[in-house]
Amino acid sequence: MKVSAALESPAQLAGELAATVQYRGRKASREGSEQRRLGILEAALRIIVREGPRGIRHRAVAAEAGVPLSATTYYFKDIGDLIADSFALFVQRSAANLATLWAGVDEDFQRIAAAVELNPAARHEMAAHVIDLAVVHVQSKARGRDDELLVELAFRQEALTNPELRALALAHQRLRFHFAERALRVMGSAAPVEDAQVLTTLILRMEYHAIVDGVEDFDLEAQRAVLQRFLDLVIGR
Repeated sequence: MKVSAALESPAQLAGELAATVQYRGRKASREGSEQRRLGILEAALRIIVREGPRGIRHRAVAAEAGVPLSATTYYFKDIGDLIADSFALFVQRSAANLATLWAGVDEDFQRIAAAVELNPAARHEMAAHVIDLAVVHVQSKARGRDDELLVELAFRQEALTNPELRALALAHQRLRFHFAERALRVMGSAAPVEDAQVLTTLILRMEYHAIVDGVEDFDLEAQRAVLQRFLDLVIGR
């Protein structure tokens, strides 16, 4: 059985989310106008990284974007729309990036899944592959001090008290979960849904410590050992 027969491709789901993200503010009618709208949203995201969503004000965003105050109020009638659309832009771009990344590893998934059917011991190859992907992902964020992770943390926090953001936050979160579930099914997990929840939580914890601990104090090998221990328990040694 091919992996795609068990679960829809995570790359496809990520691409679908990127294509269906909805914005609340005024739509741009011309290319130049669209560039200005995007510039305003990108400025809002930079403020969110520095100050959190509570730092979003029309005047502050206009100054950050280098546009007249009237431009921000033209596209976004209130702060709620500006915050919601900033996070919508984040989700759209994040999902598109994940679609590209996962499309690149899908061939490996198919190859390993076929090998597992012939020899269950090949499950360890999938486990090693997933650990490597997780480590490279977190390592790139830790070394680059990637603002994307800070925005994602702020997004999840905002969604706790903003019902209008909750559905988008859950859709974005499900992308990671779906990828983990698909990998765990190939590994032969007896409870792939539950195990996927644990695996995604462990990776989120790694990301959190990558920011809090800082590059110098972040023990990547210790985090790798945690993932290895968990997957050893899932598939057996």
